[in-house]
Amino acid sequence: MSITVSGIVKKQEFGTVTWALVTDAVTYELKDAPKKLCKSDQKARVTGVVREDVMTLTMIGPVLEVQSFELCSIKQS
Repeated sequence: MSITVSGIVKKQEFGTVTWALVTDAVTYELKDAPKKLCKSDQKARVTGVVREDVMTLTMIGPVLEVQSFELCSIKQS
């Protein structure tokens, strides 16, 4: 089942580089994230499937296999 979540993309370095989507409630480890999505501190809306059958070395949160995404602008105050 697909979910759509919004948050800030962050680069996580735990021996290996991992990309995460940090939301207000959960940090998702991004699986199969396209290069255009892999840029720290950009806001994005990501649609994907939470993979409970996948383990990773970083274990920073649920693994979200990216199906599609949309970059969002961050409002400057």
